[in-house]
Amino acid sequence: MDIVYIRDLKINTIIGIYDWEREVRQTVSLSLEMACNIAEAARTDNIVHTLNYKAVAKRLIAFIEGSEFLLVETMAEQIATIVRKEFAVPWLKLRLSKPGAVRGAQDVGVIITRGNKSSGAV
Repeated sequence: MDIVYIRDLKINTIIGIYDWEREVRQTVSLSLEMACNIAEAARTDNIVHTLNYKAVAKRLIAFIEGSEFLLVETMAEQIATIVRKEFAVPWLKLRLSKPGAVRGAQDVGVIITRGNKSSGAV
C-alpha cells in the first residue's frame, strides 16, 4: 500500500462546548495518511493518476473554516467521510488535534482510521 499524506494542516474554526469557545475561532491541526496506489502516477509522471493532496487540503480548509463543531470527534468523522467519498480514498488515518486546549499539554485530540487498508495495495 502506498500513502499520500498531509501533515499538520492548521485551520481556524469554531470548535468547543464552552460558551467562550463558541465566540472565538480556534486553530485545529490535522494530519492525514491516505491509501493510494501511486504506481501509474510514477510511471506516467501525471497527477491525474494519483491523489491530489492540494485538492484534498483546499476542500478540507473550505469545509472546516465554514463549519462549527462542538466536538473534535464530530469534525473527525465528517473529514473522514469527505475524503473517502469525494476523493475515492479506500483507507485513511486522521490525527485531529486542538493545540492549547488543555493547560500543560501541547495538544489534545483524536486519531481515527476508516476503511480497508488493503484496498490501497499495489
